[in-house]
Amino acid sequence: MKCPGQDTMFWKKDDVFEIECPKCTYSLEFFKYDVKRRCRCGHEIVNPKIDFGCAEWCSYGEHCIEGLPEEMRVKQKEQQNRRMRERIFSEMRRYFSHDEQRTSRAIKVARYAEDILKIEGGHPLVVLGAAYLHEIGVKSAEEKYGSESAQHQGKEGSSIAREILKKLGLSRGIIDEICDLIVCLSHPGEKETLHFRILHDAKSLANMEEGFDKNPVKMEEAIGQVFKTATGRRTAKERYSEA
Repeated sequence: MKCPGQDTMFWKKDDVFEIECPKCTYSLEFFKYDVKRRCRCGHEIVNPKIDFGCAEWCSYGEHCIEGLPEEMRVKQKEQQNRRMRERIFSEMRRYFSHDEQRTSRAIKVARYAEDILKIEGGHPLVVLGAAYLHEIGVKSAEEKYGSESAQHQGKEGSSIAREILKKLGLSRGIIDEICDLIVCLSHPGEKETLHFRILHDAKSLANMEEGFDKNPVKMEEAIGQVFKTATGRRTAKERYSEA
């Protein structure tokens, strides 16, 4: 049986397109599944529109992409992780339902985390997954213990996040890392990994955005003491100077 994605019976108009060779400007026709094509001038062009999202659910996905060049496998993995982050975000929104304040805060923390990741490195799916879910245990902690203490929030958050991530089909290793981050965020100083430092600074920047201290001496001291990455400290100083 032919893969439906490669069967032209199911194609749309833009599944066949032309790309201009950057070397000689000759227009080269691409089918949507072409990984790359060689122009008549000899220059090799990689398909910028290729998308192997179907490999996430298709039982033959691994066989389909195993022969891809390394750069395309990296791109496919990035696309897969991006879609998974979007699904985690959707689950977070569904869980918080009408709590726009919690949703907005999670988005803010994730935005700062993404900026820090670009400079400091780290695994985006792990850090951003934890950023979206880091306050997921607040409601449960309040209902069970009558308290939103960091200890209760971390414990409940890890448990709820684990169930959400299992449902989404993430690997056990990634789930463990995200849940460990959520717990560690409620117990600073215990396991200060790179991922923890990034998430900690992202949350601190979100806190900072919600209210600047007008005392310049106190603010300078706070920035030096609170932030754990160079990127976090620099961003905090830039935001403070704008305030």
